Amino acid sequence: MPAINVKIINTSSNALPEYATAGASGMDIRAYLDEAITLEPMERTLIPTGLFIELPAGYEVQIRPRSGLAVKQGITCLNTPGTIDADYRGEIKIILINLSAESQVIHPGDRIAQMVLQSVEKISWVITKQIEATERNAGGFGHTGKQ
Repeated sequence: MPAINVKIINTSSNALPEYATAGASGMDIRAYLDEAITLEPMERTLIPTGLFIELPAGYEVQIRPRSGLAVKQGITCLNTPGTIDADYRGEIKIILINLSAESQVIHPGDRIAQMVLQSVEKISWVITKQIEATERNAGGFGHTGKQ
């Protein structure tokens, strides 16, 4: 599959986001900080990246947690996945929260999240009086039960 060209401005001293392996879906994003910050348990903060992008129409970038950061330090992203729309031109900033019981330190240049490019389909509403029935129908949370 060919890569999609995306314009980027990098005002940080960090390298551009890149795929760690040939099969990776997400690119790591790094913290653009002047000095380390400490996140106390249950504290959340907005971390700058120094990155600005111009996505083509019909695409979004999703911001997702890094599994290693979550399991090793209890740090994850709020508003996950975060959506960066094609018409957003501001700096990409990452909302992190410390879900561990201990203080956690984020250092300048730390890999704090990953970004995944996704195509986006648009909805065209069709007003109707009836929708097709299914086996599940209106069954909601826990409807299928435990097996």
